[in-house]
Amino acid sequence: MANFILYSLICGNMGLNLIGVYQCKLDAKSRLMLPKAFKKQLASSLDSPFILKRSVFHHCLELFPMDEWNKVVLDINRLNRFVKKNNDFIRMFTAGVKLVQLDVTGRLLLPKDLQLYAGISKEIVLSSSANMIEVWDKAGYELIINNENIDFAQLAEDVMGSKTEDNE
Repeated sequence: MANFILYSLICGNMGLNLIGVYQCKLDAKSRLMLPKAFKKQLASSLDSPFILKRSVFHHCLELFPMDEWNKVVLDINRLNRFVKKNNDFIRMFTAGVKLVQLDVTGRLLLPKDLQLYAGISKEIVLSSSANMIEVWDKAGYELIINNENIDFAQLAEDVMGSKTEDNE
């Protein structure tokens, strides 16, 4: 019963909600071992390919289970491609998108072009972000998290302060 409750919390009606931040290292062949906690949370997706792409707002990568990526693509496909701005957005959003899969030992290969984009060397951080995992160079992640120019309390108020059940 406890496993069902945990699964419901993680994969409930709202979709996948991953939890955790983990430090990892790339091996000599640019592979990373997916942490056991993420493997448990993604158990139903491990045999399927994942999507790895550049982040829109930061120099990091985003790793989507295929089911979650398909939800994102549904929104993208609703855009009118005869509007230049939409077409440009789609091109930029999907630039560098790669299909990746865990190998038999649970490792993911990070393609060189995406490593270069994200400035990833050896030390990395995998950070849950709702329905996907952000893949960061450790130093870049620490700069973002410890950014003194961001007042997190003010940001929380600006983003979530006016949220009520009526405007969800």
